Amino acid sequence: MSSFDVVSPIDGSRYCSREHATWQEIDAALERAVAARRGWRARSVAERAAICSAFADRLEQSAQSWGEELAWQMGRPIRFAPREITTAADRARRMIELAPRGLAAVEVGDGLFIRKESLGVVLVVPAWNYPYLIAVNSVVPAILAGNAVVLKHSSQTPLCAERIAEAFADAGLPDGVLQVLHTDHASTERAIADARVDFVAFTGSVGGGHAIVRAAADRFIGSGLELGGKDPAYVRADADLGHAVENLVDGSFFNSGQSCCGIERIYVERPVFDRFVADFAELTARYSLGNPLDPATDLGPVVRASHAAFVDGEIEKAVERGARPLIDRAAFAAAKPGTPYLAPQVLVDVNHSMSIMSEETFGPVVGIMPVDGDEQAVELMNDSPYGLTASVWTRDRDAALRIGDAVETGTWFMNRCDYLDPGLAWVGVKDSGRGCTLSVLGFDQLTRPKSFHLIERS
Repeated sequence: MSSFDVVSPIDGSRYCSREHATWQEIDAALERAVAARRGWRARSVAERAAICSAFADRLEQSAQSWGEELAWQMGRPIRFAPREITTAADRARRMIELAPRGLAAVEVGDGLFIRKESLGVVLVVPAWNYPYLIAVNSVVPAILAGNAVVLKHSSQTPLCAERIAEAFADAGLPDGVLQVLHTDHASTERAIADARVDFVAFTGSVGGGHAIVRAAADRFIGSGLELGGKDPAYVRADADLGHAVENLVDGSFFNSGQSCCGIERIYVERPVFDRFVADFAELTARYSLGNPLDPATDLGPVVRASHAAFVDGEIEKAVERGARPLIDRAAFAAAKPGTPYLAPQVLVDVNHSMSIMSEETFGPVVGIMPVDGDEQAVELMNDSPYGLTASVWTRDRDAALRIGDAVETGTWFMNRCDYLDPGLAWVGVKDSGRGCTLSVLGFDQLTRPKSFHLIERS
């Protein structure tokens, strides 16, 4: 049996260690899941919802202490970390509200109807950057739909999976309906190939998504994949610039830029470009980079030193090709080479020949380009292999709808970014993935339709 350590980005210390599950343990967990699902699917939606509601309450009650654990595991400042857990509780409650509608039978005619049946065992593999929220996106709807769930979390945030299991156990979820496994890549792929797994929900890199698909290639099971992003924003000349600057700075640098729907590139109409850039850089320079356990810190480290080096390298490559940095990184004393502490950066004089404007960076840097109008903005926003979210900043709702129709994205925002409303479908296009979570539509990939055609004869 192999083990792994969680190395905290705060100080490089070993925060905790866990053992990887053996195949015998995985095999036993899958057997328990199959058995538990039989009884769970027989429960009414209302009974399942009551337990999920108690789970949400438990999350909310534990937000402060579990938030500190979260800060240690992945570096989120403590002033923000508990909010992820309370938001996860709210998201769970929203999916509970939508469950009766999302799981309702479809009436077709007299004696004709379609029921939505649970799939069986759902393997959920979330990412580390929003470990509670990403897990809740799939775990709660899967359980509401009558499935059993095996939760395999990132090796950076294993305690989050254990806390989710603890909260469900306290809520009265029957044994075996939700189980946590810490597995390595090889064992995860073997589990996906196992006939007892009926669906895989994965959030992570494009490469990870390909690995999931390959592991399931010999089986006729579905997979929901939320993968990379290079989310753009377009600021029109008629925008409320103060609102746009404030929200786009936050959308670029919250969670140290480690958000799948964070802003990584911005296009601004020329008449307001200089003013927008000046205000954007001025606000960015106010960030406080430091120890996430300090309540004054609003920018923590990235997840590991190697990722900081990668982001720094992308910035350096852009500068070598003519990009101009606007932030004096020397003003951020905590930023030190060889550590996860990385100062924010804003780049201008950028273009799409630079990887900083075309490939996912997943760090505290954003490039800003001027454009001559809507047509050029749409062309540049679509010039990407990704398509998770995109936004426009304007006072013209009709223009926002017209531009949104032309942009290749899963979610289109007007005057908002880096946000997820659970009432809307969370989807990606192109290399940002496939499938749908949240909303009433999110239950569809976690169920299968079963048609009933009943004829009565006297």
